[in-house]
Amino acid sequence: MANLKEVKNRIQSVTSTQQITKAMKMVAAAKLRRAQDRIMQMRPFSQKLTGVMQNISASIDTAQVENPYAEEREVENVLLVVVSSDRGLCGAFNSSIFKHTLNEINESYRDVEGGGGLYIMPIGKRSREFFSKRGYQVIDDYWDMFHHLDFDQVMEAANHAMTGFVDGTYDKVVIIYNEFKNVATQILRAEPFLPISPGEIEEDVKIETDYIFEPDQEFIFNEIVPKSLRIQFYKALLESNAAEQGARMTAMDQATDNAQELLKDLRLTYNRTRQAAITKEILEIVGGAEALAKGS
Repeated sequence: MANLKEVKNRIQSVTSTQQITKAMKMVAAAKLRRAQDRIMQMRPFSQKLTGVMQNISASIDTAQVENPYAEEREVENVLLVVVSSDRGLCGAFNSSIFKHTLNEINESYRDVEGGGGLYIMPIGKRSREFFSKRGYQVIDDYWDMFHHLDFDQVMEAANHAMTGFVDGTYDKVVIIYNEFKNVATQILRAEPFLPISPGEIEEDVKIETDYIFEPDQEFIFNEIVPKSLRIQFYKALLESNAAEQGARMTAMDQATDNAQELLKDLRLTYNRTRQAAITKEILEIVGGAEALAKGS
């Protein structure tokens, strides 16, 4: 049985850890509120813009209007945009992303990887560290997004992917991230970003083809498509940011509860150890008294 000093030190250590996890839970809750407000404001705009783009796509003559973002070609070069967090202590948030990405590479892009055509754009410090250590071709310019997440900064990363697709550097672009559902649930997404599939129309989007175009179809189409893609890219990062804070809040809440359970066991052990020590001292005193009585 451990001595009293060891048990007391463990109680102090667990108590300090519990205070830290409580504080981290409160910080994550505050950040989650702001992140949740941002994504809730972004979703309607993103859905409406996507609906407008789909309506215009259905109403124009694609033979006359060229869309460089919808060009289908043989997939020899692939860019995977893998969105993680900058820090840990958020449960399986990062590990699930990495595991899914590796499975995706092994199942769908093994030949592309073997030919040297697989590129990773990590967003988040953990994603950068994970793929750099494993020798993947990493686009190392845009990982530090969550330090100050704003549209102008994200637009640079989106433009890199879009320009790379148009000039043929990448034949396919996929975004892998965690979508925010609620505090306890994140949905892992692997969404094709480029090329655009004009035939995929969402069920809840009502198609309206009676448009009057000013100045013309091609100008409007070429303005809306890039903007919609950038918004889609930005939305994925907002989703991941909110999901990260939810995952961290849940993980820290569980850690706090676990620490409380551990403290109960340690205090019980402390009391038992203390009681055993007192009993031992009493027995030694009684034994000593009896020996003195017999000696006299």
